[in-house]
Amino acid sequence: MPEQPSSPPRARLIFDPAEFKYDFGPDHPLRGRRLISLMDLLETSGLWQSENEQTRLPSRAATIEELSLNHTAEYIEAVQRLSVVDREALSPDEQRELEKLELHYGFGEGDTPALPDMHNVCSLIAGGSLVALSAVMGLPEGGTFSSEEDRPLHVYHPAGGLHHAWADRASGFCIYNDISVAIAHILQTTEAKVLYIDFDAHHGDGVQKSFYDDPRVMKISFHETGRYLFPGTGDVLELGSGLGRGYTVNIPLEPFTEDDSYNEAMNALLHPLVTFFAPDVIVSVHGCDTHAWDPLTHLKLTLRGIQKQMKMAHQLAHTYCQGRWVALGGGGYDLYRVVPRAWSMLWAEMSDQTLPKELPAEWITRWHPEWLAVREKEEAAQEVMGKAPAADDFPTTFMDRLEDFPAQPRRWHINEANHLTVALVRHLLVPS
Repeated sequence: MPEQPSSPPRARLIFDPAEFKYDFGPDHPLRGRRLISLMDLLETSGLWQSENEQTRLPSRAATIEELSLNHTAEYIEAVQRLSVVDREALSPDEQRELEKLELHYGFGEGDTPALPDMHNVCSLIAGGSLVALSAVMGLPEGGTFSSEEDRPLHVYHPAGGLHHAWADRASGFCIYNDISVAIAHILQTTEAKVLYIDFDAHHGDGVQKSFYDDPRVMKISFHETGRYLFPGTGDVLELGSGLGRGYTVNIPLEPFTEDDSYNEAMNALLHPLVTFFAPDVIVSVHGCDTHAWDPLTHLKLTLRGIQKQMKMAHQLAHTYCQGRWVALGGGGYDLYRVVPRAWSMLWAEMSDQTLPKELPAEWITRWHPEWLAVREKEEAAQEVMGKAPAADDFPTTFMDRLEDFPAQPRRWHINEANHLTVALVRHLLVPS
């Protein structure tokens, strides 16, 4: 069992089993199984107990009015219409009308297929992130607490982090942009300044677009360069517009970037940028598709590097924001070996618990066979992406074994390219 904090931590977790329905099917990278395996690992490791009301924050679906803070009325109506559960029961004309809607609003059989009941499921995810941010800001939408000391400082919503959705279009596995909805609510109801840090391998283009001209939101994104990866945005020179110029910070990193180079970029940029901005609250997205085993990206981080992102966000929250911090999930497509370990690690960090060394035997027994069943597909995908298959062993420890991650060829050249990118960002955006 993990070592528990000496006093009750002011951290809460938002989780609803209905969020498992955010699942694009067995042949799609984004599956609800990643949340199921995460919650199972949190329970079996003793890091979180579902019956402990002190660590769970009740949530709800976002209302149409709240969704409209970021999304157009036409788009919300289209999502509702496309949420039909049984398309086979529709007439051919009705089916053709839905197909036209799909094409117009970014849905289809590729990245983001329309899901049955998706309006309700996605509203629940958007509501979870809105409740999370409202809770740490002390707003009524975040719930009522017996005392100020009982109000959470940190809230974790692993189903959140759908950063690609635009105001009027689905994109990149994302339908409603829960992050933008939550931040827009805070901007509407308070005078707070929001720091948004995105650690996902993919650039958070939807959130950037939502607040590109808004100086109340500083957006900092560490991601794989868009030269080789969806969505193709996130260049250093995307700086914001109007009054928001200088409040969009993009750090595009080279493919095959490893822990040390990534951490160097974080250490060089975050503290001076955050000192300048002086935020009231931090919202961070912890997509673990930066991991070397992820089948969709080309970065080469281990869980040690990913853990440093979490520790940095935690430190920044206490240094600059009186602890106010909301952490969201995001991407991550190695559903069995990476996502549950990385996101359990995030909860351990937020709740000040010591991470166990070994994974629970019962969790391994439950999930190892399922991983074996899909392993051939995963390795085929890795080969298509130009990756060698990862270690054959299913992990038995929370942290990675470093021997499973040999040094990358051209390491010096990759590190030097990243160093030059960081230098350019500092020149453009860090006050002297």
